[in-house]
Amino acid sequence: MFKRCLSALALTCATALPLMADDSFEIPVTGEILTGWQQSDGTRIAALRLKLSPGWKTYWRSPGDAGIPPHFNWSGSGNLRGVGITWPAPEVFLTAGMRTIGYSGDVILPLTLAPHRAGDPVTLKAELEIGVCKDICVPHSMSLDAVLSDSSAKPTPMIAAALAARPYSAKEAGVKTATCALSPTKDGMRIEAQVTLPSTGGREVVIIEAGQPGLWSSETEVSRSGATLIAQGEILAADGAPLALDRSKIRITVLGAKYAVDIRGCTAG
Repeated sequence: MFKRCLSALALTCATALPLMADDSFEIPVTGEILTGWQQSDGTRIAALRLKLSPGWKTYWRSPGDAGIPPHFNWSGSGNLRGVGITWPAPEVFLTAGMRTIGYSGDVILPLTLAPHRAGDPVTLKAELEIGVCKDICVPHSMSLDAVLSDSSAKPTPMIAAALAARPYSAKEAGVKTATCALSPTKDGMRIEAQVTLPSTGGREVVIIEAGQPGLWSSETEVSRSGATLIAQGEILAADGAPLALDRSKIRITVLGAKYAVDIRGCTAG
């Protein structure tokens, strides 16, 4: 599976780079920063807005075997101590037998900004490295900036709607238990997650993230036995080194036809 991922990414880059180097190609995505509002605790809510042309998509934080993971750099910002991203529930795409996870259309990624000096303006500079795909995939760099100085506490409807579109927490979704059984494989670690929760609707997709740098998770095989959802996959180190997993950092996302669920951590199974 890991070789499949590397092969898919190599094919993606091989397809995209000649277009960027030799052709006049208009990137089908534009972006802006929505400046949002001030919260009573001194943090600010803002958002990145990406507008994709019809038929194009970009990727979620864990994009799948053939996806291009997004990267964000905030180092050029002023009066900014930390950034938290809220990811709305993504879509599942199937292209040429490959599953990827991402977004289409008008994408809003809410940001929670912690300033060094509460009440002072925040100069937000976002350097984005993303992939955009249709019949071909194109790695794309974007630079967005804005000064956030409005002291209004009134939420921006567009950002508020994106916040509401996040997956439910385990508590909100009625998750009873979440266990992870681990066993070594030739290349890494096999993981079987068992989550006790009501059906989220339709054919459920489960994404397992290791929650530790340098680790990659394969696509999972999913089944359900009554109230128990079972997902099996493999976790590998990108450099091929031996790995140790911290179950408290494992993140399990369930995508169903009715709603999505974000489960943080699991116990021994």
